[in-house]
Amino acid sequence: MAAVRDLPLPSPDDSTVVVPAPGDGPGYWAGAPSAVLGGDGTFWLSYRLRRPIGEGRGYANVVARSTDGVRFETVLVLERDEFDCDSLERPALIELPDGSWRIYVSCATPGTKHWRVDAIDADDPSQFTPSSARTVLPGDDAVAVKDPVVKLFDGTWHLWLCCHPLDLPEETDRMSTHYGTSDDGLQWARHGLALAGTPGRWDQRGARVADVVHGVGGWSAYYDGRASKAENAEERTGVAHGDLPDQLAARDLVIGSGPDGTGSLRYLSLVDLPDGGSRLYYETSRRDGAHDLRTEYVPPSR
Repeated sequence: MAAVRDLPLPSPDDSTVVVPAPGDGPGYWAGAPSAVLGGDGTFWLSYRLRRPIGEGRGYANVVARSTDGVRFETVLVLERDEFDCDSLERPALIELPDGSWRIYVSCATPGTKHWRVDAIDADDPSQFTPSSARTVLPGDDAVAVKDPVVKLFDGTWHLWLCCHPLDLPEETDRMSTHYGTSDDGLQWARHGLALAGTPGRWDQRGARVADVVHGVGGWSAYYDGRASKAENAEERTGVAHGDLPDQLAARDLVIGSGPDGTGSLRYLSLVDLPDGGSRLYYETSRRDGAHDLRTEYVPPSR
């Protein structure tokens, strides 16, 4: 395999809480971030807020902006009920070539284990309106689709999509990542499996790509994995590399939240900075079982 970029690894002890959990205890989560450094130097952050089952699950996607990447101002809240769904998961935010913006929203079909992905375009991230949403990744009776990672490289749109098989109703937490391409980010051609868990390893129950970087030597990705159904929602983070975007190979590297949490560190989003460093955003568990959204700066030398 060709040499590929070494991804900076998170160090939760060096991180700062950006958005605290919306409550105390298991099931209260702030996280699933998608972070972008805009062309004008503004940091944009979209993320999911969740309450426990019975209290609303994923009840909102939030869009916020910042001048320093740490202190954010909320500019928009997209409510679950506006999408006619039971729950929202990780959004994906991207700046379009003409300077406008798009957000992809993961929506749970009411009364089922099925998920779909909608897209909304706007001139500015503060102007996304659910009434203009269109379903771009519908899934089907056999597969639920959610948590897309969308990148525009060299004029081609790339998609890494988390897929959950629905053949066994009590086993729908199983997951793998499939790859697709598009000319416009709306009509997608799906090309098959890009990353799956490995039997007998920490990620054997599933592998969900969280972010992707493309360099001269190939492709690098952060991904979430879990070993068992009991670890659903408490995934850890690994790194995968590949010569091709649809052929990612996992490395035996696991990153967790440290001794103060339940072990979860997931949904890592990377922003490259003008100084050669990086800013990482991710969701981590707390001692009480809630999840916070955190960030850390990684200098160029680390």
